[in-house]
Amino acid sequence: MGNISVVVLAKNNEVTIEKTLKSLENFEDVVVYDNGSSDQTMEIVKNFSNVNLIEGKFKGFGWTKNQAASFAKNEWILIIDSDEVVDEQLFQTLQYKELNQNTVYQLNFKAFYKDIQVKYCGWNNQKIKRLYNKTKTSYNSNDVHEDIITDGFNIELLDGNVEHYSYQSIEQFVNKANTYSTLFAKNNAGKKSSSPAKAFFNGAYSFIKTYIFKQGFRDGYVGLIIAYSHMVTNFYKYIKLYEFNKELKRD
Repeated sequence: MGNISVVVLAKNNEVTIEKTLKSLENFEDVVVYDNGSSDQTMEIVKNFSNVNLIEGKFKGFGWTKNQAASFAKNEWILIIDSDEVVDEQLFQTLQYKELNQNTVYQLNFKAFYKDIQVKYCGWNNQKIKRLYNKTKTSYNSNDVHEDIITDGFNIELLDGNVEHYSYQSIEQFVNKANTYSTLFAKNNAGKKSSSPAKAFFNGAYSFIKTYIFKQGFRDGYVGLIIAYSHMVTNFYKYIKLYEFNKELKRD
């Protein structure tokens, strides 16, 4: 496919990136932007002739995605993470779709833990904006919860799915909770208020919302892992923000 460039951020994704890149073999231009892998990720990437491997810095997700997109040959940018797989239906849609520069396109996501599909927890069938024209818009500069700027744009959902193999172990939940909560706290220090009580109640509510309201209990033990991870992430987001704000006041 010659009119769309795929942009993939990667760091230590040796377990999943081969499956990702195999699903992208029919795209002529795939940019893999590696920001510090110490495993076999880059060696795996080098086996794919349609991939342009770039080594660069990570400065938050918004900035880094825009930086990676600057290496793409085409104006149309499809963002796919290094643990995601484009299914055949989505590829066919992209191959024949007449894209509109004034539209940002959403994709439907199916979530997996290892090879177990997560059908509840609010994870399944999420609609996420991932395809845009880089001459018309870009990602915002958020370190986390980054998003494509869509003011004045139409939003359209495309047929097909992205399969998201986001976690291969419980350890990855723990590591991501720590990383994301730190990025959130740094990004919001001095901008948002927090307190130990806010951290506690945000954590508790996120568990109840995921496990009960979004029926995570129907996903069995995987639902419990996800709900608990949401609780931990939200607790640490706000307790770290509380500490950062205290340090700013002291300085």
